[in-house]
Amino acid sequence: MTIMNLLKSSLFYFLFITLTISYSQENDKPNILFISVDDLKPSIGSFGDEFAITPNIDKLSETSTVFLNNHTQQAICGPSRASIMTGKRPDKTKVWDLKTKMREMNPDIITIPQHFRNNGYQTIGIGKIFDNRNIDSSMDKPSWSIPFITQSELKFPEGFKFPAGGFYQGKENREIRSKFRQEGIEKGVSNLNKYESERYKPPYENADVPDGAYVDGAIANRTLELLDEMDNSKPFFLAVGFKRPHLPFNAPTKYWNLYDEREIRIESFRTKSKNPVDIAYKGGWEIDTYVTPEIEYIENDEGLLILPENIQKKLIHGYYAATSYIDAQIGKIIDKLVEKGLEKNTIIVLWGDHGFHLGDHSQWTKHTNFEQSTRSPLLIKDPRINQMIKVNSPSEFIDVFPTLCDLVDVETPNDIDGISLKNQMLGQKTTSKIFAVSQYPRHGNIMGYSFRTKRHRYTVWIKNKKSTEPIYVEDIHAEELYDYKNDPLETENIIDYPEQQRIKTTFQTLASRFFNSQLINEPEPVVKNQNKKIQKPASNNKWANDRSKVISQFIASEMMMNKNQALFLKKVLYDKYARNNNLTAGKNLSKNEIDVIYKETFSIASGELMSKFTKKQFEEISELERKKLIH
Repeated sequence: MTIMNLLKSSLFYFLFITLTISYSQENDKPNILFISVDDLKPSIGSFGDEFAITPNIDKLSETSTVFLNNHTQQAICGPSRASIMTGKRPDKTKVWDLKTKMREMNPDIITIPQHFRNNGYQTIGIGKIFDNRNIDSSMDKPSWSIPFITQSELKFPEGFKFPAGGFYQGKENREIRSKFRQEGIEKGVSNLNKYESERYKPPYENADVPDGAYVDGAIANRTLELLDEMDNSKPFFLAVGFKRPHLPFNAPTKYWNLYDEREIRIESFRTKSKNPVDIAYKGGWEIDTYVTPEIEYIENDEGLLILPENIQKKLIHGYYAATSYIDAQIGKIIDKLVEKGLEKNTIIVLWGDHGFHLGDHSQWTKHTNFEQSTRSPLLIKDPRINQMIKVNSPSEFIDVFPTLCDLVDVETPNDIDGISLKNQMLGQKTTSKIFAVSQYPRHGNIMGYSFRTKRHRYTVWIKNKKSTEPIYVEDIHAEELYDYKNDPLETENIIDYPEQQRIKTTFQTLASRFFNSQLINEPEPVVKNQNKKIQKPASNNKWANDRSKVISQFIASEMMMNKNQALFLKKVLYDKYARNNNLTAGKNLSKNEIDVIYKETFSIASGELMSKFTKKQFEEISELERKKLIH
């Protein structure tokens, strides 16, 4: 080991020990502040956007782990939120749209707040956490200790009513909406909000109003009250969901004024990539529901939305203004944590549910597998790790659930698809993931699975099947490959270029292994009879459990194991580490005596592993175990 590697290893060990000690010194578990921001792409200074004005998130980032290559599971609100809140991919939640009820498909599914509630936390929610179209009217009743705080309970400043249509506070917009509402009343229309919105629903608003006049400002103000009222006798999980910068891009004038209109630039690449896969693109869906006289939504012969440059600039300006507005609300909440003395014992998670197109490829909003749609900000601050760590290797939203469990020493549910990112927060700047996986459906029967590594994105479009079913070559509709080192704007699909065939084959192999790992309804693993088995310890060995969990997760991720294989591996490793620990710890044995025990345990564990895995797989498991133990 080189001196540099030794120093890195020592630093990692020091950080690990420091965090472990700080856990043992806390009588109470850390609180968790869980902040969701709807449609927030990484338009944040600390995530590399030099145009964005986000001082509060930037300051928070200075003592947080910032996941710069994080990706959503599906770039649309409902499925994305169902995934992050359960740690499961969309093909496991079976939520791929904005109407499927998560618990109708999975009655026994466990959410993050539900799990923490079951482990002694008071769980409180306000704003948009789940998408209300995918859950019950109580915003997922099993998740919350007290009833979820809805929009109807919010208060607005004196002189202001609830925003018109839920969005608008500008005098002119309110008057126009009111005129259409009166017209609907006279016609006997039953759904007045729908009637108004089909006739007038601008995609942005610049109104000289206080922050609290809009819903997000009211959410922030109510959150401040919640922190003032908080019962500190037990830890809290407080979920706060902001609704902007989702369309319409409405924000008080002072946030629009942060940006000079003359400096706003439209996207430089506004067409399909060379060698396109047509189903990878969409037209004006979603944005074209925002109706105002000055905007006409026109699609060209390729089905791409074509907007005048002045409208594009206005939309971009509105998106950044709304982002800065939300940044200010987040700042208020963090200031309140400090005021209440809670910042030293509160983990903060900040995430946007997916990315957002602002005109690249002539795409607007989300609903694709391209970079601007899948790449999503994730920031985790643990006050016991007071430094900024940037992680450029892949991570996914399904990793948040196991990470939080790991950080507060709550047992992680067995059937979660993600992995803990605690090691990254402790200074290990590379995750064990080769790629992050996003997906998006097209035409009802084709699903695109997109694999994002540090450099490339490979997307394979599968006909009539999901990842949980056996997939064969004949099921492939189309493929895409983009190289972000040479082509950061995704201008060229290089999948069929002769010089890229090695990369293509590698991704096809990785995709195949991933799909195999997702198969469900496999028979339970059967362990062949052994002459000798590892005897389970009489009581749970926490050290062995923690060690086997970390190492088995690493090996399972590297080898793309399915759930049953991963569980079997963890069991064998636990038994192995527990036996060695029980037979040697505190026994004053000689080195030779210890070696005999270790060799015997190794022989028993090897036999059990060989009953489930091939010789080649066993050798790879052994090598990866050694690698992880060394590091």
